[in-house]
Amino acid sequence: MTLFVALLVLYTVGLAGLGLWIGRRVRASTDFFVAGRALGPGLLFATFLAANIGAGSTVGATGYAYRDGLAAWWWNGSAGLGSLVLAFWIGPMVWREAKRLGLMTVGDFLEHHFGRDVRGLAAAIIWLGSFFILCGQLRGAAEVLERVAGLPLPVGALVATIATTTYFIGGGLLSAAWVNQLQLVVIIVGFVAAAPYANSAAGGLEITAAGTSFWRGETVGWPTLFLLGPAFFLSPGLIQKAYGARSERTLTRGIAWNGLALMAFSLLPVILGLAARTLHPGLERAEMALPAVLASDVPYLVGAIALAAVFSAELSSADAVLFMLSTSGARDFYKGFFRPHATDADVLRVARWGAVVGALAGYGLTFVFDSVASALTLFYSVMVVTLFAPILGALFLPRGGRWGALASMLVGVMTLVTIQIATKGLGYGWATPAFLGMLASGLTYLVLAAF
Repeated sequence: MTLFVALLVLYTVGLAGLGLWIGRRVRASTDFFVAGRALGPGLLFATFLAANIGAGSTVGATGYAYRDGLAAWWWNGSAGLGSLVLAFWIGPMVWREAKRLGLMTVGDFLEHHFGRDVRGLAAAIIWLGSFFILCGQLRGAAEVLERVAGLPLPVGALVATIATTTYFIGGGLLSAAWVNQLQLVVIIVGFVAAAPYANSAAGGLEITAAGTSFWRGETVGWPTLFLLGPAFFLSPGLIQKAYGARSERTLTRGIAWNGLALMAFSLLPVILGLAARTLHPGLERAEMALPAVLASDVPYLVGAIALAAVFSAELSSADAVLFMLSTSGARDFYKGFFRPHATDADVLRVARWGAVVGALAGYGLTFVFDSVASALTLFYSVMVVTLFAPILGALFLPRGGRWGALASMLVGVMTLVTIQIATKGLGYGWATPAFLGMLASGLTYLVLAAF
């Protein structure tokens, strides 16, 4: 695939160039953090959907379908359902508050309701957890480059790290939103084109899906909703993207379109994973199912576009994580604790350097995790358990106060870790460690709010 590799290089350079060109317009932290609160529904839809279709939604979801069949729909479908909650319920409430008070991060929101201690603890936990999801995206991109170009995983991950960091640091959310539009076109065209060919080569869904259940597989199924549903309406990165909407109606439209598109898109990795299970039985790693099908079982041009789509998906989600890391580091830690009187230029400079440091740390973790899904599941679990009670409590039961928020976060995370270790990540039946941690966090907040 020499021609494809050359085109992929040109495409990557083009993304970096576009991001840097858009970034020329960024002169203040408001532009970098929330795109000047001027994103229309189209840009908001593109930056949400491109961020949400990443390594887990492509490489990971196809791998789940390879193992579990139709139940893999719930991996992306749960994200779509969670996005609808953000669009119609949580999002408008936090947007109104952010607009009124000039909030730019979830840390700003938490400090307003519960004080600096809660802001600091939440930011620390999420900041550390973000490295795991970043390494998952970078590893997913490296899987593609390994398959099509023969690049070793460390080299492929480094290429993805440099590309993402280059276009993001230019303009933050503003650059990412414009680059994400181009990435999204490639993602949708690639997957829509590849799925029918792979399905036909494998004999059709009647054959590939035979014997599998839509509701529950060995590793995914309807209980996945408890993990990924809340993750997509509590994510600091997604809430901060929502701050960038120019109006409440724009927010609802853009994010709702994203949720519906995610649920529709979720069928495509399932089709590809089922085809791979028939065409390539016995793969050493299920997460190689997607590159295997695209490289071997569809026409060359279709496969090339689809592999570019996978690469785009990983980069678009990686920039979303860099967005979360850099803005939280600059606003929540640097300005929030170390230099409260820092100038706007100082905060913007630290945000850009934070993206570089975060990218390097995420790259380093690709040597630790051997699975995209394992890294993403860990991040989603920690994020949901940490933010579930404080964000919902701030919106609906603020009298829980500072101690209620702190206690709920600590109890939730301790419960998650304890059950994760005791059950080796399996939980108890449908009650996953993340769900039980979230339940413990919520109950702790409710009890303290009652007294």
